This record gives sequence, C-alpha cells and structure tokens, in this order.
Amino acid sequence: MSSILTNTSAMVALQTLKGINQNMNKTQSEISTGKSVASARDNAAVWAISKVMESDVAGFKGISDSLSLGSSTLGVARQASETVTKLLTEVKGKIVAAQGENVDRTKIQADIDALTGQIGSVVGAAQFNGLNLVNGSTTEMRVLASLDRNGTGTTASSITVAAQDLSFGTYAANDVFTTSGTASTDGDTFVLSLDQGGGTGDFTIADGANPWLAGDKISLRIGDKTVNYTVTAKDVDVTNASMSNTVPDMIAVGLKNAIDKLGIEGLVVNYDSATPGQLSFVNDGARDLTVGGQYTNAGAGGLGALSQIDVVNNTTDALGRIETMLQTAVDAAASFGSAQKRIDIQNDFVGKLSDSLVSGIGSLVDANMEEVSARLQALQVQQQLGVQALSIANQAPQSILSLFR
Repeated sequence: MSSILTNTSAMVALQTLKGINQNMNKTQSEISTGKSVASARDNAAVWAISKVMESDVAGFKGISDSLSLGSSTLGVARQASETVTKLLTEVKGKIVAAQGENVDRTKIQADIDALTGQIGSVVGAAQFNGLNLVNGSTTEMRVLASLDRNGTGTTASSITVAAQDLSFGTYAANDVFTTSGTASTDGDTFVLSLDQGGGTGDFTIADGANPWLAGDKISLRIGDKTVNYTVTAKDVDVTNASMSNTVPDMIAVGLKNAIDKLGIEGLVVNYDSATPGQLSFVNDGARDLTVGGQYTNAGAGGLGALSQIDVVNNTTDALGRIETMLQTAVDAAASFGSAQKRIDIQNDFVGKLSDSLVSGIGSLVDANMEEVSARLQALQVQQQLGVQALSIANQAPQSILSLFR
C-alpha cells in the first residue's frame, strides 16, 4: 500500500541520517578537543573520576614546591653545619698547638677568637626564606610531603626535620646594666645617645641576678665599631687572692682599654674605681654617636662552650670542650644530610607519581586519534549514503502520479 500522507521509508532514512550526524558531531568534538570524555554529559562516572585525579595532580604540584623549598632550606643548614665543622677543626688544631710549652698562647687565643666570630657569622646567616635551623631559634621544620587518599577523604602527611642548635651565647636575663643620661635599657641591653660637641652618658655593669661565669660576655657597638670583653676563669675565681677587683670592674677596665684602642675621634671614656663597673662617655667629636651594649651568657646553645675556651689559662679544658663541640657539629651536618636526601627522594617520587596520574587520566578521557580518524571516514560515507537514501525515499510518492494519468 502506498500513501502520500505517511512516507515510512523517508522517516526511517531521516532517523538513520540523524543518528549518523550525531555520531559525526561527537567524532568532530573528539578531534577538536582531543578527549573522548570532555564533559560530564559524555560519561558522568569517568568524568568525575578524572576530575578528582586532576585535583590530586594539582595538589602534588604544590607538594613538589613545598619539598623543593624544604630541600633548599636543609641545603643551607647542611652547608652551614659542614662549614662550622671545618672551622671547629681549625680551632682544634689551634688548641692542640697550644698544648706545647714554647708557644705564644695569647696569639693562638686571638686566632681562636677570630674563628669563633666566624662561626657565629655562619650560624647567624644560615637562613633560607627567614628560617634558620642551626641558631636555636626553632626546634623543627615540617615539610608537606604527600596527599593520602582513602575511603573517608584526603589527608596531608609531612616530613618532620629536627633543627640543630649550633649557636653559642644566647641572651639570658641577668640584669647587668644600669644607665643614666639619654639612654634606654632593659637590664641586659642598653643604648646611649651621645650628641656631638659634648654629649654625655654612662652605664654601670652590676653583679646581676645570676653569678658571673667564665665565658659571659659584654659587647659594645660604638658607631660602626665593636668591642667586647669575655669573662675568664681567673676573673670569677673568688679564691684568687691577687684579684682585688670585682668582675664588673674587670669588664669595665677591659672595655675601656678596648674602646681607647679604637681611636674614635672626640670620644673620651672615663673609669673611676670609686664607682665599680661604671664607664662614663663624653662625645666631643663632630658627629653624634650611639653606644649599644649587650650581655651574652656563657654556655648557652649547642656550641655554648666555645665562648669558654681559654688556651692561655687552661689548655686541657679547651681540648676536652672542642671534642664535644666538634661531634655536635658533625652530628648536625649528618642529620641535615640524611633529611635532605629523604626529601629529595620524596620529591622525585612525587614527580613520578604526578606523571603516572596524568597518564592515567589520559587513558580515561583522551581520544584515540587513530580510531577517531577511521570512524570519521566511515561516518562520512554513511552520511553520504544516508542523504541518498533519504532522497530516494522522498521521491517514492512521485510514482503514485503515474496511476492518475
């Protein structure tokens, strides 16, 4: 039966052509995007999995940055520890040389003091992005190392690195300073302001809240120059009948002599034994001067005994101290080296893990371009045949006209 109202063949051909065109559009989308699953509409489950994995890849990129920062920080700390070890080895050599009889221990002590100052500079400068792992300012460093996904969610894990204290002489409360004039003080530090052309000020070194110990130090900074006095075992030996002055007197006299040697123009420093421990300043120079003072206690920090080494008066004690401190520095360098290697290994693993995740995401959502190309060729042929089939079906009602001629 033929009908001019219902062309079943044309409807079938039209639906077939629509299906071919839909497949053609999907194939062209895969070609243009490179993905077989470009949106949740393509495959909701696979798309959701891929997005979770992509977020993990982004997270691991941040972890890699954190590990790189941690490795750099540890690299600075390790280098500082190795440098301190080298300098302490030089100090040990000086101490061993001082064991001999016919040596100038005063000059050897001067060399040791210079090396001690350099160690302090190394420890103070060993910071990366504001974090110093060797000066005793922190106890540990946490480095973000991984994202751990389980059935309940994601947790972050860290590598904890213990800091090492290679400092010597921390600032502890002893309340040793009092001042007068234009000054500020908190008991352990002070600042004097000496105006040019006659500005005056003074400070007094007291016995302090705690007993003085060999190795305690008073440091002064006058303008751009620095002097200091370190308390010796002889200074604090109360049984020494030859010592008529107190420890503050000894420090005051030592500092005055050191300041006078600086030759600061116009600066006069007066010491009066009637006022124990006091130094008075007069600035008759042509520029303003600032005098700053700092008390540093002995024995503090991992290398605290370094400030107590005295080869002039006790070579045996100095040799025992340096061995302990040298081992402390060696242990610190070894600890930092092991931690840095662990972080570098983790960083390498995170990089490879990220690559594996990216590859896994690709296998889920990336289009197989060889397959897409072959499919496109087939669909193009199907499309041409579908158009022809629809054309033939549309011409079928024309044959009915012949029945009415």
